[in-house]
Amino acid sequence: MEIPKKMLAAQLVARGQIEVREVDVPVPGPGEVLIRVEACGICGTDVTIRDHGMPGEPPMPFTMGHEYAGVVVQLGPTVDEFKVGDRVASEVHKGCGRCHNCIMGNYTACLNFGKLEKGHSASGMTTNGGFAQYAIKHVNTLYKMPDEISFEEAAIITTAGSAFYAIDAVGGYLAGDTVAIIGPGPIGLALAQAAKALGADKVILTGTRKSRLELGKKMGADYTVNVREGEDPVKLVKELTGGIGADVVFDAAGVGSSLDDALNLVRPGGAIVLVAFYHGPVTVDINKAVVRNVNLYTVRGEGRRNVRRSLSMAAQRKIDLRPLITHEFPLKDINKAFDTFTQRIDNAMKVIVHPQR
Repeated sequence: MEIPKKMLAAQLVARGQIEVREVDVPVPGPGEVLIRVEACGICGTDVTIRDHGMPGEPPMPFTMGHEYAGVVVQLGPTVDEFKVGDRVASEVHKGCGRCHNCIMGNYTACLNFGKLEKGHSASGMTTNGGFAQYAIKHVNTLYKMPDEISFEEAAIITTAGSAFYAIDAVGGYLAGDTVAIIGPGPIGLALAQAAKALGADKVILTGTRKSRLELGKKMGADYTVNVREGEDPVKLVKELTGGIGADVVFDAAGVGSSLDDALNLVRPGGAIVLVAFYHGPVTVDINKAVVRNVNLYTVRGEGRRNVRRSLSMAAQRKIDLRPLITHEFPLKDINKAFDTFTQRIDNAMKVIVHPQR
């Protein structure tokens, strides 16, 4: 394929300021490929990076975007896992491969996070990402896309990957369980789908936005609870479980009260998985966990190759992320796309940017 020398990329040039600029097309190194980016999703983490920054962030200007899919157009040295023309989905994190955590398979918690010289990279976070016409990816972070999956759906497959990783953290076995999910955002909705696909008996989704709770019903939730309208999730869960509580609770909200809510929803000996990033310190009575032997887990990102599992589940239509995609924009309108996402214009959920348009 003919590859241009220059491309357009949406770069963070100052805190809170993104500009579309012409830059050089990167050249893949050993173990890397060059991808023509067809679709890149906007995530809440992108907003955090834009407005506040994250540890390991490269010097500005750099290209953001970590949820993307495209076509392999050039192979770096030693690459034989892919060929030019392959349609590929990507995950964010490439561990260094040499620290204790990476060797144990926990590469999203790489001990060399942000150290490019040690081999770590996180697309759009510590290295240039996918809000560009072309992007570099290491083969460790790529998966061939099933024919049934569109670029738009593949771009947000890390949403499902994060959901399956959260389930993986508690053993990956939900058959027959009662599951409560706090927060009907993209990951909360993906969790509802994933839990039902894996055989959960009852899935309860709690939140404050009627439209998102209604979408949750279409995506697998058996029961929804609108806290804003005074509905009581603890009461419902107790009624459904004979007063015992949920077997597993996923906190996908990350607000001040959500961890305490999770502690009130879970049964003795049950599990809580913290999936969301919290906006600041939270205060809870941790004795609610200790006295009742509740297990607390945390996950970051889409580890343990759960993006591959998600692609397979999507191709089988056991999960379907397409209802999450609400808006699409060309790269030149990147700031309008961010505004639509952050201001939730027209009930925006997942916003897709198309670098080739």
